[in-house]
Amino acid sequence: METNELYPIFLKVSQLNVLIVGGGNVGLEKLSFLLKSSPNAKVALVAPFIREEIKILAKTHSTVTLIKDVFANEYLDEKHIVIAATDDQMVNLNIFLEAKRRSLLVNLADQPQYCDFYLGGIVTKGNVKIAISTNGKSPTTAKRLRQFFEQVIPENINNLVQNLHRYRKTLKDDFEYKVDTLNELTETLLDKKEQVH
Repeated sequence: METNELYPIFLKVSQLNVLIVGGGNVGLEKLSFLLKSSPNAKVALVAPFIREEIKILAKTHSTVTLIKDVFANEYLDEKHIVIAATDDQMVNLNIFLEAKRRSLLVNLADQPQYCDFYLGGIVTKGNVKIAISTNGKSPTTAKRLRQFFEQVIPENINNLVQNLHRYRKTLKDDFEYKVDTLNELTETLLDKKEQVH
């Protein structure tokens, strides 16, 4: 069976510089997805044409900068992550090659072979965030799994996280003791839940 070998990480995109190249439907999709998960993401979007919906998003997110221009390599300066979302595959490929030359992480929309990362499905409930990947094979499956987890994870999950965080701070022993104590506590919670059902 084929296995997903991607390594999931959670990036602090409010501390990184993200570049999106493309101001059409795909650029809007990528920007919307990024801002939904990380409303304070630092993003520059470059395109000769920028959809009105993108302009509206930028007005409500002060960390988004819109640049009405054709792509030039200089726009990659001081960037960490690049998303190429133009409707011109040659432009996208040139962005990919220049980004790789600079050792930047890059994603070419709808071109998995030219991606260092994928934008998967994300479920957020307070401090709890779950990322879902289908290894770039089926965004629809990721969407359905996201909808499933949004329904089954209780809204008050954040209360549990906050309470466990406070309790963890009261534990005075070494790291291993803290882990064992918190594991024991959360196992008890699961056991009680299973008994109720």
